[in-house]
Amino acid sequence: MALILSLLLPVAALPSAAAAQDDVPVGEATNAVAQAIRGQVGGRLKDFYRARGYWPLWIVDDRPGPQAEALVGVIESVRVDGLNPDRYSPERLRRLIDEGQDGNPRALAYLEVALSGALGNLVRDMREPTIEIEYLEESLKPKRLRPEEVLRRAALAKSMTDYVRNMGWMSPLYVQLRAALPTTAPDDDRDVPGSDVTVPRGPLLKPGMTGERVMLLRQRLGLADGGTYDAELRASVRRFQASRGLPVDGIAGGQTIAALNGEGGASEDRIAQLRLNLERARLLPDAYTRHIVVDAAAARLWYYGGGAEQGTMRVVAGTPETQTPMMAGLVRYATLNPYWNVPVDLVRKRIAPKVLAGTSLERQGYEALSDWTHDATVIPSASIDWQGVADGTVEPRVRELPGRGNSMGSVKFMFPNDHGIYLHDTPQKNLFAKADRHFSNGCVRLEDAPRLGRWLFDRPLTPDSSQPEQHVPVPEPVPVYLMYFTASPSETGRGVKYVADVYDRDSLALQHLASR
Repeated sequence: MALILSLLLPVAALPSAAAAQDDVPVGEATNAVAQAIRGQVGGRLKDFYRARGYWPLWIVDDRPGPQAEALVGVIESVRVDGLNPDRYSPERLRRLIDEGQDGNPRALAYLEVALSGALGNLVRDMREPTIEIEYLEESLKPKRLRPEEVLRRAALAKSMTDYVRNMGWMSPLYVQLRAALPTTAPDDDRDVPGSDVTVPRGPLLKPGMTGERVMLLRQRLGLADGGTYDAELRASVRRFQASRGLPVDGIAGGQTIAALNGEGGASEDRIAQLRLNLERARLLPDAYTRHIVVDAAAARLWYYGGGAEQGTMRVVAGTPETQTPMMAGLVRYATLNPYWNVPVDLVRKRIAPKVLAGTSLERQGYEALSDWTHDATVIPSASIDWQGVADGTVEPRVRELPGRGNSMGSVKFMFPNDHGIYLHDTPQKNLFAKADRHFSNGCVRLEDAPRLGRWLFDRPLTPDSSQPEQHVPVPEPVPVYLMYFTASPSETGRGVKYVADVYDRDSLALQHLASR
């Protein structure tokens, strides 16, 4: 999605990466599987494998690695994502995994190419947006990922198995919301034989185990009577897990048992809310892309990089009348010792009455400017018709001077846009203790602006002097996504937090999704 350039990084420290031409023989150190891959791979995948000496992603010690099984498990659960698992042929992939267990190089190469093709198609489809926001930069607009780009990113992961199992190609916000859907899925099997059976909680139930809980599990899934956790039961558990979006491992753990027993269910409205916010999270890049996410609904911010969340903080977002918009831009510079251009309505309501009562503009910490252009000059406040300002017939430009009480605080982070929206510090720290933090005119006030500055610049941000408006460019512009999640991961990291639809956006968005 964002910043495709990051997907094009070279794959470092891979064996036999020197093989870059078809006529260059595979090195002696390269195993027979790599040679077989070279003979089988074609199309867009060939360039990827050729650049890495045809070294496999999915084969470990001449056997299918655990990442292969992890991918099939993810594929079997993608109905949660609005996708059809059959498109990615999970049964065929499982058959190929079984055929590769004897270490035959040709079988393993065939499996390797099939898994890579499936991953490329899956990631492309899962990243396809269904909701639109405003993109301030062309580079941030979603692009259909090519299979070789998907594989390059996957090859950079420290653990391929973890990358696949945790769907590292998606935003962590997406993955966490997705995980909430299984326990809130509607009970759509009430008429299935055994659906009235309850399986008691207890230790994990695994293949090969016996006992009363295994017998009840078989009954709950409508299988023939028996007390053994056999291959048939494992297959049935896997199908149930896939239908609920649970990890597909064929093991009946606490989450699977709870879903079987219909525990933790939620209303259709709550499920629809979760799915809507899942679609919003689909717009976000993965955590390997350095970026910032602002959630205007819950008034919260996260920042990501290196494959993980690197920090979070509370924010103050726009009021229902002055909403923070949904859009994506690039933070390009910070402004230290900033001015604050006061909105004309606040000049009329708050400043003009004080001037008319005898408190000068300067004593209030403001100054007037000649116009709204970049070249505006400071003018005497006495030259302004303040009664006209109070009456609404005169609209001067007034800005607050830098200082401890300045509404911008000590710094603002700028991503160019026509809405006048940016992230900034604030002296009003008391607002962050409130549950509802919608007080701004649309901009985003930061609980800890210095911390975000250190993350953006990799050093503390300090002004060179008391000079106003010191602009400091970000070494590498960072994407920022202003989003709106009425369901999002809780601040404790466990479960989902639901918040009020303060901007009244969900109903229209749900109608839009239903019409697709």
